[in-house]
Amino acid sequence: MTDAKLVERRLEVKGGRIRYLVGGQGPPLVLVHGLGGSAANWCELAPLLARRRRVVAPDLPGHGGSSPLPAVSGLEPYADRVAAVMEREGMLSAPVVGHSLGGLVVLRLALRHPQAVEAVVLAASAGLSIGRAWPRNVLTLFTALRPGRLAGRYRSLVARSVLLRRAVFGVVSVSDPVGLTDRAVEGFLSGQVLHTDIGSAWKALRLDDPRQELERVRCPALVLWGADDAQLPLDDAFEYSRRLHASLRVVAGCGHLLIGECPEACAQAIEDFVDTVGRADAQ
Repeated sequence: MTDAKLVERRLEVKGGRIRYLVGGQGPPLVLVHGLGGSAANWCELAPLLARRRRVVAPDLPGHGGSSPLPAVSGLEPYADRVAAVMEREGMLSAPVVGHSLGGLVVLRLALRHPQAVEAVVLAASAGLSIGRAWPRNVLTLFTALRPGRLAGRYRSLVARSVLLRRAVFGVVSVSDPVGLTDRAVEGFLSGQVLHTDIGSAWKALRLDDPRQELERVRCPALVLWGADDAQLPLDDAFEYSRRLHASLRVVAGCGHLLIGECPEACAQAIEDFVDTVGRADAQ
C-alpha cells in the first residue's frame, strides 16, 4: 500500500503561528511530539497511520516552525494549541497519540477538552519520572546546551556515520542507533535547527505532576513503551497503565524514540487500539 503524503499548513492562534502536517483520508488521528522534537519526528510512523486515517501532527509552540508562547506557566497552553489545530481541521473528536512530553500534553488536552479526545495513546510518556534527579539533570543539560542543534546542522553526516549515530542517539534515546533509517535520522534532527524556545516547555514539564489528576481522564487509554527505554523506565509504563486502567504494549528492541525505531510495531498497536475503541463506541 502506498504511503499517504503529509502536507504543511499553518494556523494563527492568539497572535502566534502553529505549523502542522496533515494528510491521509479516513477517521481522524492526532500525533503530538516530545520535548525538543517536531512534527517531523513522526516521519516513519505518520505515513503508515495515514493509509487509513486523516493524520494531523503539529509542531508544539517554540518547536520546529511554531512560534513560542509569550508566557508559559504550565502545559495547558500547549494543549490548547493542539485543540485549535484539531478544530481548524474539523476534528471534533479524535484519538490523540503523544510521545514523551507530548504524552503529558495529551493528558492535559484530555482534561481541558474532554469532548475533543476520543482516546489517548501515551508513547514513552513523560510526567512520572521527570522529578527524579538523573533524568531531570540530563534533560536540563540537554535543554541548556542544545547539542541537537549542532547535530541537526550536520544531520546528513550523522546519518552516514555509525560513530555519529551512536554519539547522537545512543546515550538515552535509541536501542540500536545504526538500525535507524536515514529518514528517521532526518526526522528526529531536522527540527532542531528551527526551535525558538524549548526551555519554556521544559520548565512547564518540570512543574507538571499528573498523578493526582489521572483518575479524571475518562477516555480509553493505551500505554506504549520501548522495552529498552533508558530515559524513562518501564516502571512508568506500568504506573500509567495502573492509574489510567489502560492497556499496556511493550515493544521489544526499542528505546525512548520507539516511534522512529519500530514504526510498524507502533502503528499496529495504535491501529488495534483505536479500532477497538471505535467498535466499542459503535455498540
